[in-house]
Amino acid sequence: MKLKNYLLGGIIVIIVLFFISSFTFSSEVSYNSRSAEVASSTPELKVVKHLGTPEPLKGIYMTQCVAGTPSFRNKVVKLIEETEINAVVIDIKDYTGTVSFLTGNDEIDKLSGTGCKVSDMQDFVEKLHNKNIYVIGRVTVFQDPLYAKAHPELAVKRKSDGGVWKDRKGISFIDVGAKPFWDYIISISTSSYAVGFDEINYDYIRFPSDGDMKDIYFAHTGTTTKKEMLRQFFEYLDSKLASSGIVTSADLFGMTTTNTDDMNIGQVLEYALLNFDYVSPMVYPSHYPPTFNGWPDPNKVPYEIVKFSMDAAVARANFLHNEIASSTPNAPVLKRINQLQLRPWLQDNDYPVHYTADMVRKQIQATYDVGLTSWMLWDPSNVYTREAILGK
Repeated sequence: MKLKNYLLGGIIVIIVLFFISSFTFSSEVSYNSRSAEVASSTPELKVVKHLGTPEPLKGIYMTQCVAGTPSFRNKVVKLIEETEINAVVIDIKDYTGTVSFLTGNDEIDKLSGTGCKVSDMQDFVEKLHNKNIYVIGRVTVFQDPLYAKAHPELAVKRKSDGGVWKDRKGISFIDVGAKPFWDYIISISTSSYAVGFDEINYDYIRFPSDGDMKDIYFAHTGTTTKKEMLRQFFEYLDSKLASSGIVTSADLFGMTTTNTDDMNIGQVLEYALLNFDYVSPMVYPSHYPPTFNGWPDPNKVPYEIVKFSMDAAVARANFLHNEIASSTPNAPVLKRINQLQLRPWLQDNDYPVHYTADMVRKQIQATYDVGLTSWMLWDPSNVYTREAILGK
């Protein structure tokens, strides 16, 4: 009887141990499987470095479509390596509203868009850094049909029926006064800095100007003036990014240098100088109207256009600096405001006339002749005039 009980007890122990071992094995398989799953879904963490802003800075623009096409972008990079160019401006968010790479932020990534993508953006930025090329990320801000489609309640509206307003190209804008959108721009900025962009450049920081302006309504801006609403946006952006280490720059219409009003788009040069590290007036001769400052055709006087416009900008930057210094000598903002804060965009594209190397170089010389050192060349096709750019 005792032997029988011992045998029974032994069988029970074996069965229990079997189940325990089976459960343990099952748990280990489940754990290891989950670990593999996590490992495969988590991108390799890289140490991201940033370059200091070069002085002088000499840059060219690269669309996100070109950045996503290695054969084309390699030609642009080769141009940089062989010439005086030391910086490149790459689209982060273009006119379609598409963010060109996955940021890891679902708020951004869920809006896929129809624009071009750059699957290896972080690696590309790292390769540029290894070549000692400063990398600026361009963000078109309030021109954003993708975000307007996802959040029509924040878009610029038609006065006639409350629908989403579009400009003459069929592109919709976000109302500058739509403050939830401001945080979206902050998220794009910090996410882009995290993958290696050294500087964030903000374009289309303005109210729309082309289209049926009689049938337009800014529900979020309301009765606030355009320049005041844009000033608030500038200040918000600056305050939120102040401790991030991100260098910021703003693109403005060229005529903001000579106009003291906001040209009905909200842009005032002084407000930008107060809130961005660098300010880039787009002083393309093609953007100036006939008879501007007495010149029948501004396209024929590229040197004079840039010289006249940037002379005015330098004078205003110096005046602003002196005004603040006289009233608040130790104001921290004085470290930012000076004439070298100005970095003009210059024209290197065939609109509306063929642009020669001499015409490009005259703009560069005009920049130097007003006491500035830095400039950037704009060509939406990314085919730059090699003869206009000095070699290493």
